[in-house]
Amino acid sequence: MSFYKVVEQYRDFDVSNFFDQVSDEDIVRSLAKEKPGPMDFLTLLSPRAAGHLEAMARKAHQLTVQYFGRTIQMFIPLYISNHCTNGCAYCGFNHKNPILRRKLSLEEIEIEARAIAKTGMQHVLFLTGEAPHITPMTYLLDAAQLLKKYFASVAIEIYPLEVDAYRQLYEVGVDSMTMFQETYDEGVYKRVHLAGKKMDYHWRLNGPDRAARGGMRVVNLGALLGLSEPRREMFFTGLHACYLENKYIDTEIAISLPRFNAAEGDFHPDYLVNDKTFVQFMTALRIFLPRAGLTVSTRENAKFRDRILPLGVTRYSAGSSTGVGGYTEVPDGQTPQFEITDARSVAQVANAILVQGYQPIYKDWDCI
Repeated sequence: MSFYKVVEQYRDFDVSNFFDQVSDEDIVRSLAKEKPGPMDFLTLLSPRAAGHLEAMARKAHQLTVQYFGRTIQMFIPLYISNHCTNGCAYCGFNHKNPILRRKLSLEEIEIEARAIAKTGMQHVLFLTGEAPHITPMTYLLDAAQLLKKYFASVAIEIYPLEVDAYRQLYEVGVDSMTMFQETYDEGVYKRVHLAGKKMDYHWRLNGPDRAARGGMRVVNLGALLGLSEPRREMFFTGLHACYLENKYIDTEIAISLPRFNAAEGDFHPDYLVNDKTFVQFMTALRIFLPRAGLTVSTRENAKFRDRILPLGVTRYSAGSSTGVGGYTEVPDGQTPQFEITDARSVAQVANAILVQGYQPIYKDWDCI
């Protein structure tokens, strides 16, 4: 069964009416359950549940410590190409944007890898735009093999692949993948994706399934908060993660919570998610999916990331650059995919984690 069956099941569900009927008693009941179901999750996403945020935060903290201890696993993104054939209205790499396009050679990737490795970071996520004719599988395989010489864990955030292609990457050392659906609302999806293979909603939706079948140890997903109604979007994100957890029991499922940040093209999202609502979403996800990894990136500012650290998050990016070749020499006119708001170094983020009484984890995996 495809996750699209679940999308169809809830597509016409009247979420607004459901929220109108949520009571404080419903929220308390959902919080007390050992195994909350989808409707409990939706209850905790309701506007009324914002009044119970302290209780949600306590439970989220308790579950996170129970399943993950007082640890934060750190990783760093490495952009190796910004060539893209897609027309994503919200993205700096949109093929229509008149930006400097660049693809790193293997020699340049190695220079970047050496610079990153000096920080002590052992988890790297390499990213490309979606242009398979420029970054074909041969290039991706070579890049993965090269990076594996420097890092214990190599992850990808690239264009969707077939199962066999994911398996090839797994066999050369890639153990994790990230793929954002961006929005689960098909109407909005069609409106913001105007060119390229990414226009195919179903091909992207089924990407995490194919990655899990291809052997990926970790599958990370998410929606770009701001494109569509956020509470409904978060509901479908949680359902997608739950579906994958139940179907692929040997795969770790993780969720990212990216809020829209400024990018090239002057796109203005229809919705804004404030800090309080972000925390509500994060704690609701932790309560619904206690074993799922939760990732908060450098899209969020340093002060906010420090404040929410005990409330459910398990993975932080650190020392990030979202431009191609951003860790060594960046060419003039380089355009990042999006703007970073936590510009601290790896060491500074690690120290902030220690100050909170948590342990920064540089390495929690090795492929033997």
